[in-house]
Amino acid sequence: MSFQQFLLILRARLWLVLATLAVVVGTTLAVSLILPKQYTAEVALVVDAKSADPLLGGLLPAQMIPGYMATQVDIISSDRVAQRVVSLLKMDQSPVVQEQWREETKGEGSIKVWLAELLKKKLDVKPSRESNVITIGYQGADPGFAAGVANTFAQAYIDVSLELKVEPARQYAKWFDGQTNSLRADLEVAQKKLSDYQQERGIINTDERLDVETARLAELSTQLSMAQAQRVDSRSRQSQGGSAESLPEVMQNGLIQSLKSDLSRQEATRMQMAGRLGSNHPELARIDAEISSLRDRVATETRRVVNSLGTTNRVNVQRVSEVEAALEAQKQKILDLKAQRDQIAVFQRDVENAQRAYDLVTQRLAQTSLESQNQQTNVVVLSPAVA
Repeated sequence: MSFQQFLLILRARLWLVLATLAVVVGTTLAVSLILPKQYTAEVALVVDAKSADPLLGGLLPAQMIPGYMATQVDIISSDRVAQRVVSLLKMDQSPVVQEQWREETKGEGSIKVWLAELLKKKLDVKPSRESNVITIGYQGADPGFAAGVANTFAQAYIDVSLELKVEPARQYAKWFDGQTNSLRADLEVAQKKLSDYQQERGIINTDERLDVETARLAELSTQLSMAQAQRVDSRSRQSQGGSAESLPEVMQNGLIQSLKSDLSRQEATRMQMAGRLGSNHPELARIDAEISSLRDRVATETRRVVNSLGTTNRVNVQRVSEVEAALEAQKQKILDLKAQRDQIAVFQRDVENAQRAYDLVTQRLAQTSLESQNQQTNVVVLSPAVA
């Protein structure tokens, strides 16, 4: 088909095209004249998605902003916001509206829900592609009513968005308040256990006392070594009883040495007198008696010294036993102190853990309490709707 043929066909159908166009225009004009005129009121909101939280100080990541804006659109279009608009405008209290609701629903359901659904049908929420501006449009037959509903939707959205932020914080604050009371009780129990344990055992400073008792143990160990050495020495001297005269104690005894000197002189005198006098001479008898007396005295003093060595050995043996017993008792005392220190460390860790948990929950309680009282919002009306 050539272009000239196409023009010929179009010219032949021209009246049909013009007639169709006239019918469409006429129908549109008739509908616009019959139906009531509709007005669309729009309110623009700025949602500051990037601003830092005044309490937490956090920033919303840039990649999450589109999702955040879409969420705000869904909130504006939600039943909760629409029902809040009904409450703010007190639409459910109008007798005319109530009568209309009863006619259409026969009194079943909630009038607020019914009105909210009607409002949502004429609601148009549009987010900006290049900015954080959201436009709320509402269509109505009366321009003033449409503007009022649009502005009320904006206010209801601001109120609900703040509630959505505050309500979880209030729930958390209530929960943290209960946890704070419980953890405070746990902390008090842990502190009481530690205090009672220290008071029952009279413990003030376990480390300092342990140092003192450890020094005492070292001192007893030294005393035991010395006592054992003295016991060995005294036992060795006592075992030399067959050669008592060679004992240092005997050889160094002044009385014994003096008696031995006297004995030696008397024996020398007797030897001299025995050559001059007869065996029955009274002088020899006297000297023999003195020599015998001196020998008895030397023997008596020697036995006394040897016996004193036995006494010394018994004393040393007793001393070793006493020091050993004291040493064992001291070791047990140190073991008990270490056990007490370990138990106190357990109680102290319990107190520290309870304190740490209590402090953490108290901090979160203070934070959530502030959040629950927050009245700041990141939504601002940029341009309200006008009639």
